Amino acid sequence: MGPGSTRSPSQSVHPQGLQEATGPTLAPEARYGLAGDVVRALEPHTEADPAGLLCNFLAGFGNLVGPGPHYLLGAEPHPPRLNVLVVGATARSRKGTSWSAIAQVLEQADPGWAERRIKSGLASGEALVQAVRDETRNRAGELVDAGEPDKRLLVLEPEFVRVLAVAGRDGSTLSSHLREAWDKHGRLENLTKSDQVVVRRSHISILGQITREELLRRLTDTEAANGFANRFLFVSVRRARLLPEPEPLDHAALDALAERVQGAAEQARKIGAMHASDDAREYWAALYPEIEGETGLGGLAAAVTARAAAQVRRLSVVYALLDGSAVIDLPHLQAGYAVWRYSEASALEIFGDALGDEVADQLLADLRAAGEQGRTLDQQRRLFHGHVSSERLTAARARLERAGLARTVREKTKGGPRRVTYATARSGISMP
Repeated sequence: MGPGSTRSPSQSVHPQGLQEATGPTLAPEARYGLAGDVVRALEPHTEADPAGLLCNFLAGFGNLVGPGPHYLLGAEPHPPRLNVLVVGATARSRKGTSWSAIAQVLEQADPGWAERRIKSGLASGEALVQAVRDETRNRAGELVDAGEPDKRLLVLEPEFVRVLAVAGRDGSTLSSHLREAWDKHGRLENLTKSDQVVVRRSHISILGQITREELLRRLTDTEAANGFANRFLFVSVRRARLLPEPEPLDHAALDALAERVQGAAEQARKIGAMHASDDAREYWAALYPEIEGETGLGGLAAAVTARAAAQVRRLSVVYALLDGSAVIDLPHLQAGYAVWRYSEASALEIFGDALGDEVADQLLADLRAAGEQGRTLDQQRRLFHGHVSSERLTAARARLERAGLARTVREKTKGGPRRVTYATARSGISMP
C-alpha cells in the first residue's frame, strides 16, 4: 500500500464461515518480516483478529527492546515505543485473546521482562512515575531510594475504560504523565511537597482493551484535544474464526519463534541512532503530504489520528529492529504505513461523526432518527427532559452545524414560522 490508496474500510470476511460486518482490512505489507511470521504462525490457533495480534506484537516487542534505538524526525527522537488500544465492537470480539496469544512468544523470548516489567492497574499518574523512578539521593549524596533501574514498563489494561475514568478525575495527573511518557525521552516528574520524583528516561508502552460503546461514552473531546488519544494506535478487532477447541502452537514452533524474537531484541539493543535508506526517504517524501494533509475525517476521528507522521515513523522503527537493522528501509516504512492506515480506518469506523460532546452527539443521533421530519427547537429541548440548559443546547446545535452535520431552517406554518433542524451528510445535505 502506498500514497494515493483509498481510506475507506472494506468488508472483512473470515475463515470457517464467520463473516463480520464492514470493517478495516489489514494490507499485506503489514505482515512483513518477523512480525508477519509470528501472526501467521499463531492465526490458526486463536480466534483473535490478525490486526490485534500484529499490533500487540509490535508494541510488546518495542517495549521489550527498550529506549536505546531511535529515529530522529527533525529534532524529535522516536524510539520503538507504541501505545495500542484494541477496540471491539462487542464483548465477543476476542480483544484479550489477541494479547494472550502474543504473550506466550514474548514471555519466552524475555522471561525477566515478562515477569517484572508487565503490570496492570493504572491507579494514578504518581503510581506510573513510581514504577520507573530514578534513584534518589539526599543532599549529602547518600542513596535514599535505589529506584527502578529497568525503565521498560508495559502496562496491560484489559479494562481501559477504568483508565479513562481515572484520567478524567479532577486533579488527576494520569493523562499528562501518559502523554509525557510517549514523548521524546519519556521524562516524567512528580513534583509535590511530599513526593518529588524525577524519571529522565522512561520507556512505557500501554496496551489497552475496550468496547466501542465504552470508548464513545468515556472519551471526551477534552481528552482528544489535549493529545492523550492521538498517542494511541486505535485497532478495531473482530473474532476471526470459530474454534470450539483451539489447539496450542506446538512447542517446537513456539521455541523457534521465541528464539528469533530474542535474537532480534538482542541485536536491536546494540543500535542507537537509526537512519533511513535512500528508497525509504524518497517514499517518505511522497507519502508525507498525504498523511499530514486533509484526511476528510472530522470530530473525534480527526483528533485521534492527528499524530500520523510520528506514528508511522515509530512503526517503521519497530519493523526495522525486527530485522536487526539500524537502517529503516522501504519495506519497513511500507509496513508501518500499512498498520497506520488500518488504525486510521479503525478510527473512522469507531468514531464516525462523533464529536466527543455528549449533548451534540445525542442530538445528532436523534436528528438522524427523525430523518426528513427533522426536530423543532421544542422537540430538541424535550429530548433532554429539561436537564440541559437552553444555552448548552444552542451551543451543541451550533457545533453540529459548524461540522456540517446539521442545518437549521426557518419554515412557514399555519400557526407562524418555526425553526427545524435536520441532520446532513458530511459530503452534502441529505435531508430537506
